[in-house]
Amino acid sequence: MSRRLLASLTTLLVCGGLAAPVAASAAPGSAARTAACSAPNWTAGQWYPAGSVVRYTDGRYYRAEHDNPGYDPVISTWYWEPYSCEGGDPAPSGFVVSEAQFERMFPNRNSFYTYSGLKAALSAYPGFANTGSDTVKRQEAAAFLANVAHETGGLVHIVEQNTANYPHYCDTSQPYGCPAGHDAYYGRGPIQLSWNFNYKAAGDALGIDLLNNPFLVQNDAAVAWKTALWYWNTQSGPGSMTGHTAMTGGHGFGQTIRSINGSLECDGRNPAQVQSRIDKYRQFTGILGTDPGGNLSC
Repeated sequence: MSRRLLASLTTLLVCGGLAAPVAASAAPGSAARTAACSAPNWTAGQWYPAGSVVRYTDGRYYRAEHDNPGYDPVISTWYWEPYSCEGGDPAPSGFVVSEAQFERMFPNRNSFYTYSGLKAALSAYPGFANTGSDTVKRQEAAAFLANVAHETGGLVHIVEQNTANYPHYCDTSQPYGCPAGHDAYYGRGPIQLSWNFNYKAAGDALGIDLLNNPFLVQNDAAVAWKTALWYWNTQSGPGSMTGHTAMTGGHGFGQTIRSINGSLECDGRNPAQVQSRIDKYRQFTGILGTDPGGNLSC
């Protein structure tokens, strides 16, 4: 497990939608949808119980997934979900990987890593696998999942296997320390989030108190996937760009390896590990029916 020195926070963009006005003769259930579409404006600091629907400042609607004291719906995506006035369902994610393709990629996965958990996490970073051409979208999804497969042994491991490392992931120089315990910030989830400062940064970005509750990453599939997407979309690690930028900017899969574990694998340090990631990426682009592109190595 490498030490990933991550910076924090990103601006999250979440989409929603508005329905057409409901006629007087509308079918049963329309009144509820009309009420949702005329929901009150979101107010910072106001208490919202789970199920509350609000109109955000950009005109889009959000529904509280969990009770919260007025967290910003665009930032605190664990507490809020995009809400469509048409039927009251969350806005669709439009993910380029089908459930059947996901199962082909991870035939031996741990049941914790659900496809539905991944889909639920997509609202946190709607630009992921949804930017550029269809080819680029599929390449980014394949790149992310290939690195995830490498990090977790094919989505088998939820937590870091080397327990001897656990006490090492507490940076006591941080002013907030390690409130969950000095050995509580070991690697968890699809990209094996580790270190107290990374849990703090990811939690702040996602609106989840992961510093005090790091175990959420191994107990809640959507939270686990969100931490991986947080890293992918906002952190460059030992590289010079995020995984998202590497794939959407045409820099190639090799730069995603560098951003995740480049200090230990790239520039000839561990060519076997690099090749393992590349092989998995080629396999996944094949499953998605797209070309892997160039610049695969680092």
